[in-house]
Amino acid sequence: MADNVTESSVQSQNQLKKITVLVGSLRRGSIARKIAKNAIGYFPEGFEASIVEIGNLPLYNFDYDDPEVSDVQTPDEYDEFRSTIKNSDGILFVTSENNRTIPACLKNAVDIGSKPNSEVAWKGKPAGIISHSVGRMGGYSSQKNLRLALSYFDMPMLGQPEVFLGNSPWLLDSEGNIVPEDTIAFVRGYIERFAELVSSQK
Repeated sequence: MADNVTESSVQSQNQLKKITVLVGSLRRGSIARKIAKNAIGYFPEGFEASIVEIGNLPLYNFDYDDPEVSDVQTPDEYDEFRSTIKNSDGILFVTSENNRTIPACLKNAVDIGSKPNSEVAWKGKPAGIISHSVGRMGGYSSQKNLRLALSYFDMPMLGQPEVFLGNSPWLLDSEGNIVPEDTIAFVRGYIERFAELVSSQK
């Protein structure tokens, strides 16, 4: 009986949809990271979502992927990151806004996953985006710039409603949990729709 339970458990693990969560902030206590942790908890059964760190990725340099440059080796961090993206069933981006655009760490990750041209890690991966800001705009410029970058990779994305979380510090309690019930319902609904999008992909 125990063997049957173990086998069933293994099969269940193999069927999990893997979601990579990328946070556009390197600060350990960032609001984006706290929002991401809340969002992870909203995924339905059958999904496994986890934050993949991007702060250790060296700045992108095309020499790493240029076949004509033989004396430069591709960083191991690039290979590991690209493999993680390729093995994901979907990507959830949770980001703040820096100077009206995408935080540098997140743009660097996007660039790394976009090469080499013949093997783009992002291609066809369903993407969800949650942006926030301490002001009322909710990271509008950041999200729009990120959508523009990702559109090049033929990534299926949800349309309306988009998730812009304005006045974000006041949405969280001292433990980092989202407090307003309408915000919880809104973000949870988005995550559930994103999960449906991921499940619909072949």
